[in-house]
Amino acid sequence: MENIKAVAFDIDGTLYRNWQLNVRMAFHFLRHSIFFLHYGLVRKELHKMPADKNFVRIQDELMAKRIKCTPEEAHKKLDAIIYTGLKKYFPRITPCAGVVDLFKKLKEKGYKIAILSDFPPEQKGDLWGILKYCDVLIGSEEVGALKPSAAPFEALVESLNLPSDQILYVGNSHKYDVVGSKNVGLKSAWFITPLKSFFGKKSKVADITFSKYSQLEKILI
Repeated sequence: MENIKAVAFDIDGTLYRNWQLNVRMAFHFLRHSIFFLHYGLVRKELHKMPADKNFVRIQDELMAKRIKCTPEEAHKKLDAIIYTGLKKYFPRITPCAGVVDLFKKLKEKGYKIAILSDFPPEQKGDLWGILKYCDVLIGSEEVGALKPSAAPFEALVESLNLPSDQILYVGNSHKYDVVGSKNVGLKSAWFITPLKSFFGKKSKVADITFSKYSQLEKILI
């Protein structure tokens, strides 16, 4: 890790544990359960697609076919239920222990810091005050493709203006975050649950497997 000059992070499930959102949005999910089911299937399709500047339109059209409406109606429902609809839950979510402190220390040590998420980062508000430490903020939808497509990671490398092997990408999804970043030549850190850590789960692909941010801080700082 001595050559690392930048550290980039996923948000959902990485900077906070997924259960926090799941608990808070339980009623919202039940109320729109059929919509969420179709949305999950559409996103699964989108994860497999190559980059396309018309990402939003494609997502609208795929949802429209599933819920039997026009793309314009699907777009409004996606915003109301997913994008704007989930925004209100994030202010009550707390980050994983050590996240805010790590961002501060990384900045003090001269690292570049980035966020790369499959959902618009602005949906999460000020992210517990850590946005002020970030040099780059990217939502993969802007790029036109979801992880593990190479496009979002290539956009990250270009924005940081560093060789890919000098960037460490931190994420909780092995399929999307770890494999996706490694395919573009980045270093990768896999953030796992305490249960997986208890049973000694490790990645053969990621450069680092960790379950506590104190462990990642020890390596980087």
